[in-house]
Amino acid sequence: MADTDIAARATFDKVRYAQVWEDADILVAALRPKAGDTVVSIASAGDNALALLAEGPDRVIAVDLNPAQLACVRLRIAAFATLTHAEFLELMGSRASGRRAFLLDQVAQKLSPEDQKFWAKLKDPVVRFGAGGVGKFENYFKIFREWVLPFIHNRETIDGLLRPREPEDRGPFFDKYWNIWGWRTMLKVFFSKTVMGRLGRDPAFFDHVKGSASDHVAALTRKALAEQDPSDNAYLHWILRGTHGEALPRAWAEERFETIRDRLDRLELRLCTVETLADEGIKADAFNLSDIFEYMSPEAHEKAYGTILAASRPGARIAYWNMMAPRRAPAAHAARVTTNAELEAKLKPLDKAFFYSDFVIEEVK
Repeated sequence: MADTDIAARATFDKVRYAQVWEDADILVAALRPKAGDTVVSIASAGDNALALLAEGPDRVIAVDLNPAQLACVRLRIAAFATLTHAEFLELMGSRASGRRAFLLDQVAQKLSPEDQKFWAKLKDPVVRFGAGGVGKFENYFKIFREWVLPFIHNRETIDGLLRPREPEDRGPFFDKYWNIWGWRTMLKVFFSKTVMGRLGRDPAFFDHVKGSASDHVAALTRKALAEQDPSDNAYLHWILRGTHGEALPRAWAEERFETIRDRLDRLELRLCTVETLADEGIKADAFNLSDIFEYMSPEAHEKAYGTILAASRPGARIAYWNMMAPRRAPAAHAARVTTNAELEAKLKPLDKAFFYSDFVIEEVK
C-alpha cells in the first residue's frame, strides 16, 4: 500500500459522511465516463460512485480507507436491489417516513452478518434521520440546523430562501433578509476550524490548511444562496431542513434508479487507497479523487499523484476538489498532464457543493 500520511493522523472507524457532499453533476460532466471505461472513485458513502456507474462504464472501483464508509456503500447496493425508489428515499432520509425500521430490516437481509451488526447499532439514528443522516458531518449540520440557525432565522425566512425566485431577485433577498449580523457572526464561530474539526471533519483534515475556514465559507455562501438557485440545491435543502426538496443528489434521482440497479454488478469495493491500485496493475480511464490531496503534505501529494498516474491509461481524466488547501498536479508530474481550463471555467460556477473553492480537471497525456 502506498504511504498515505492521512491514515496515520485521522481516525477511520465510524461513519464520517453518510452522504457524499460533492456535486455529482459537475463530476460526471468532468469525467465523461462511457462504455468500456474503468472508473476509480473515492467511495465515501457511495453516491458519486453510483452516479458514475449510471453513465455506463464497464467497471467502477470504489475505494476507501474507512470500513464504515464501505458499509454505507453496501447498504446502498442492497437498498437499490431491494426497495422501490420511493422506499429508497424514505430509508435514506430524503423523505419523511414512519417505516424506516421496517425498510432497514428488509435491506439488511441482503447484507453480510458483519454489516447487519453494523447497521443494527445504528438503527435508532437511521429511524430518526435516515441512513443518509447518521454520519459525523451530517450530525454537524443537524446541530447547526436545530441549535444555531433558529436563533438567526425563523421558518418563514428559511422557506423564503428555498423558494424559487427569478435570478435578479435572489441577491436582494439574500442581502436584505439572510445576510444579517447574526448570520455573519455565526459563520465566524460555527464554521471555524476548531468547531468544524470537533463536530464535523476530522481535525487532521485541516493540518495543511492555512487561513480562516469561516472566512472561506462566508465568501462562498453568497454563491449558493444568491448567485445559484437555492431551491434546486439538494445539499442546501438537507443542511437547512434535514431532508431533500424536489431536487435530489444525482444518484438518488428516479430517472437513474433502475439503471443503477441493473448495473450494480459492475461496482467493486476496495478497502485501500487509490494509490494501491497501481500496485495491482489496474489501469483506469477516469478518477474521482474527492478532495484527498488536501489532506496530504506536499511530499505525500507528489508521491500519491505519481502512483495515480501509474494506474492511468493515456487520456485518463482526473477530477478532484480543493476546499482550502490549493492542490493541483505537482511540479514533478505536471508535464504528464494537461489542465482542462475551459471545462473547469464552465463547471465551477455550477458547483452546488458550495464549500469547495476549486474543482480541478486534468487529463493524462
